[in-house]
Amino acid sequence: MVSFSDNSCIDRCLFVLLNDTRVIVQSQHGKAAEDFTKAFLKNSIPKMTAAAIEDMMLHKAVVLEYARPKKKEKKRKAKGLNAKERRRLKIFQLKPEHQKYELFLPLHELWKQYIVDLCNGLKPASNPQMIQQKLLKADFHGAVLTVVRSKCPSYVGLTGILVQELKHIFKIITKEDKLKVIPKRNSVFSVEIGDFVTHIYGSKFELRSSERSAKKFKVKGTIDL
Repeated sequence: MVSFSDNSCIDRCLFVLLNDTRVIVQSQHGKAAEDFTKAFLKNSIPKMTAAAIEDMMLHKAVVLEYARPKKKEKKRKAKGLNAKERRRLKIFQLKPEHQKYELFLPLHELWKQYIVDLCNGLKPASNPQMIQQKLLKADFHGAVLTVVRSKCPSYVGLTGILVQELKHIFKIITKEDKLKVIPKRNSVFSVEIGDFVTHIYGSKFELRSSERSAKKFKVKGTIDL
């Protein structure tokens, strides 16, 4: 910081730091000092007019240093709803007027075509192990599920189109237009795909569909209910 006042001269050396090198400017007197000061300020503050520099010299100290431009703050992305807010807004709840079996038949037709394309045609000569691996990571929304075994006898025999899969439950809509919530744990489901019938062991399926698509499943000899 260098201070200037009216009709004063520089009576000491100015130290200017340029490119990490200290340059010593010898003090001067009289008109030479005034000319040097004006030239130095004009080079240091090129955006200011001579009148503005003169006014600044008479009233306050001059800071001779480089001011770095301020970095623009990055805009933060809006966060989505948390679990509590989703429950409060009932985002994942199916309205009673939408609990109609026939409304989900087009979804079932789309799912059948999706599975056929995923398994490369589901031909009789297809490799069962290859199909099983693809089905483990497939999306079952729209599939017709049937409960074939369960530790709760009231669930056995229930059939319907899967309308929602959560981590621990399947939600299906039956032909009687009833929404049924079936826990995956301790239940076995069958899915018919053309001439193929596959079984889903719910206790080993306790994952969200998005998580299941990235999971590596290990082949095990026996599976408990």
